[in-house]
Amino acid sequence: MFSILRMRSTIINRIPIMSGSPSILILGAGELGTAVLEALSAHPKRTGGKLAVLLRQSTIATQDSAKKAQNERIQSLGAELVPGDLANDSISQLAEVFARYHTIISCSGFGLPAGTQIKITQAILEAGVQRYIPWQWGIDYDVVGTGSAQDLFDEQLRVRALLRGQSKTGWVIVSTGLFMSFLFLPEFGVVDLKARTLRALGKWDAELSLTTSKDIGRMAAEIAYEPGDVSHQVVYIAGDTVTYEKVAGLVEKRFGGQWTKELWDEETLSGKLREKPGDGMIKYASVWAAGRGVAWDMEKTINAQRGIELQGLESYLKDMPGFK
Repeated sequence: MFSILRMRSTIINRIPIMSGSPSILILGAGELGTAVLEALSAHPKRTGGKLAVLLRQSTIATQDSAKKAQNERIQSLGAELVPGDLANDSISQLAEVFARYHTIISCSGFGLPAGTQIKITQAILEAGVQRYIPWQWGIDYDVVGTGSAQDLFDEQLRVRALLRGQSKTGWVIVSTGLFMSFLFLPEFGVVDLKARTLRALGKWDAELSLTTSKDIGRMAAEIAYEPGDVSHQVVYIAGDTVTYEKVAGLVEKRFGGQWTKELWDEETLSGKLREKPGDGMIKYASVWAAGRGVAWDMEKTINAQRGIELQGLESYLKDMPGFK
């Protein structure tokens, strides 16, 4: 009996006692990183707790007016600027920085060299970070599986394997579907406002889930400050789950006029990929055309389960300016 009590006491002593909100480090200050910081700063359940944003030293010391304004904005939200280079620092260098924080939220993924997300995760685990929300914003890579048209997604699966292979660091993967702004990138192909062209990837009645960057930030803050029983798992959020046919109808309703409609099925995109094998946007579009892991019922989302209303596509379109 004494040995059991002593063991239980040891376990309890290892659980960190935290007063107030956790210290949080955000990796990156782009569109998503800024949205996450704004939501963390304003969250009603935040009671203290340090906020910080990791940036390259050259960005912190910049004389560029736009970057200086961005840095001032970050600081105005109560966050400090922490130097670090995700692409070039070693695992131990990153781990030394990460170890100072309870929670790390990665908002830096686009444009980083292959293997960087693995390195970041290894540094997280080496540092013994209590909780990690990795750069997994997007689709359900478990369902997509290995060997998809977008080879970068295989690295995302390796990150999941690293996190699932240990129990010391808590983690939450937030599947958001497509960033709603991405829907309107001409290079992605679904809505080309300038060319007045609407496309379906795969088939017109296929579904895709969509979330705005602002709402991703809101839900990241919700998970950080109101985790409940969310830990060591994948959760889903979405502002909307719609078919390509509905996307086309809402765009036509919002902007009027004549539109060209095209179907980019898997065969069409495979042909485009043969012509341009290194084109990242065609790779992304091909994954959506395959239709696996890119959509989920709204009832499955953590925002619906918690009664948090996120912005849908029709509302997003109303907020968009008109165009000629």
